[in-house]
Amino acid sequence: MKLKDFQDKFQRAILAGDDAVLKGIPDGPHETKENLLGIYRDAYVLRLIDVIAADHERLHTYLGDDSFRVMARAYIAANPSRHRNARWFAQRLPEFLRSHAPYAKQPILNELAALERALNDAFDGADAPVVSMADLAALPPEIWGGISFVPHPTATCFEVSTNVGAIWTALKAGNEPPPVHGSETSRHILVWRHEMTPLFREMGAEERMMWVEAGKGTRFADLCTMLAVYNDPGSAPARAAGFLKAWLDAGLLTRVVTERIGAQ
Repeated sequence: MKLKDFQDKFQRAILAGDDAVLKGIPDGPHETKENLLGIYRDAYVLRLIDVIAADHERLHTYLGDDSFRVMARAYIAANPSRHRNARWFAQRLPEFLRSHAPYAKQPILNELAALERALNDAFDGADAPVVSMADLAALPPEIWGGISFVPHPTATCFEVSTNVGAIWTALKAGNEPPPVHGSETSRHILVWRHEMTPLFREMGAEERMMWVEAGKGTRFADLCTMLAVYNDPGSAPARAAGFLKAWLDAGLLTRVVTERIGAQ
């Protein structure tokens, strides 16, 4: 058998359970060839479990070693590796936990996985300049109503139904996590990287609405109008300014687009 043919058959034996390669392999001095091939197969799966665990430390801690390994094996069976880079192997874990029994009955599991995935993605995300409060203060007051903002490329926002943020924080600190509880109102978690550190925080419904609209390029004056419609028109500009300052302080904006009101 040519080396390439043997390598192809050996790969199919590991990835697809095809035993055709055994026809060209003698038994070892102490083990049968079937057992020896089984060792390679187990080693491959164990390595993938290690990859999932490295990407999802808090989920691993939350489930415990045994339950995590059972879950990881189920994920591996349902999602064979398709990438040469192991970095992307666990990319579908949140979706798997959300849609497969028995994990789908525990939303905290897919939300922990989603949060960790978002933090990993933020860490690996593109670099970009950060707008500061001083940059904004240097703009002429008369153009403020027409400015719009470009979010940092690592920033992402997703909806959750549990107190996943508090649970993740407790697990990271090595503390007993609080009980899982849901919320009658939607919660949103914003994830981004500031300097070299991935961060996250919850967003209230009003701030989230403003964040989504700002990401579409909506002008600051129109954002204030939207907040006025949302609640308490009198304090809308102050609320908008407060959200904007928080974004600037956190390094969430990468560019300010200037446009005079009325300009085409």
